[in-house]
Amino acid sequence: MDFTFTDEQNMLLDTTRRFVGKDYDFATRREIKDGAAHGLSPAVWQGFADLGLLGLLVPEADDGLGGSTIDTMLVMTVMGEALVLEPYLASAVLATTLVARLGNPTQRAHLLPALMAGELIAVPALDEAGSRFDWREIATHATVDGDGFVLHGHKCLVVHAASAQLLLVSARMPDGRLGVIGIPRDTAGVRLVSYQTVDGVPASEVFLVNVKVARDAMLSSGDAESALSDVRDLGLAAVCAEAVGIVDKLLAATVAYARDRQQFGVPIGKFQALQHRMADMVLHIEQARSMSYLAAVRCTDPDLALRAHALSAAKVVIGQACRFVGQQAVQLFGGMGVTDELIVSHYFKRLMAIELQFGSTDQHLEAFAAQLVSA
Repeated sequence: MDFTFTDEQNMLLDTTRRFVGKDYDFATRREIKDGAAHGLSPAVWQGFADLGLLGLLVPEADDGLGGSTIDTMLVMTVMGEALVLEPYLASAVLATTLVARLGNPTQRAHLLPALMAGELIAVPALDEAGSRFDWREIATHATVDGDGFVLHGHKCLVVHAASAQLLLVSARMPDGRLGVIGIPRDTAGVRLVSYQTVDGVPASEVFLVNVKVARDAMLSSGDAESALSDVRDLGLAAVCAEAVGIVDKLLAATVAYARDRQQFGVPIGKFQALQHRMADMVLHIEQARSMSYLAAVRCTDPDLALRAHALSAAKVVIGQACRFVGQQAVQLFGGMGVTDELIVSHYFKRLMAIELQFGSTDQHLEAFAAQLVSA
């Protein structure tokens, strides 16, 4: 299979990398993380919009770029390199794709231009406590109320909910089917308990108590269950690409440190045992890169069994690479590797989070083994 990128894809990669390289250094990221803006820089977000990144996955029929999963992989790799905190994955990838897939013409015409322009941030609110990575286990439910719905439920770990104007909430509809309902964050009955996750990403517990919405708040143009499954697979492929960007940078930082750090009068990079460790890091990274390509290619495959097989395999290999590369880097840096002042610790913590996102390494290993048994 040919993995040579097109000229347009190389331009997308270079443009995104130049932007974050210029306007998103480690000091800027720390200011955004520790500031009062909920992990969101309006200037950076508008920069993403100006580059067209927020419309990358919007179909051309809706005046978007109509980008591919490979395009998303390239952008997410750069997001990983810079440890971008902004809700690119949540809003520009997941929520935008949900609106494009499930929105009727009126909803798409209203929401997609605002999402592309950076004027609206929407995030999916899908996960619930106790579901153990099974997104179909949904207790949040909607009941009919006149010409609208009333929602009750609790969504956990909704990233960037405090920054979003619109929450895309999955709920069990009155007929038993799954549905996705767009709820403005300031709607009466919506309560957020916000916090910062271990990797610095802002998240919230979202409580829905007697939340009343109009019937047209439901994204009803299509099969919601199929769309949710597809969007989660797209998200899994996206975080795989993000992880590759992070481990690349983590290796480069480790090699540079090993060249500079002196012990017994010589750089520690001269020690053969440490060279072997860094060589093993390279092997894990290259395996992860290959599996990231596979995930990007397969995440929209119409053969659902083949797709699930490939994505679970990718998540396992990349999850193992996240753990190995992160731990080796921290050990080679020593005590400095866990200090907040060095970016190494922030890379490590984001890799920890990615290993659990969209299903843990262990969960996907079990799923992969079950697929082999049933084949």
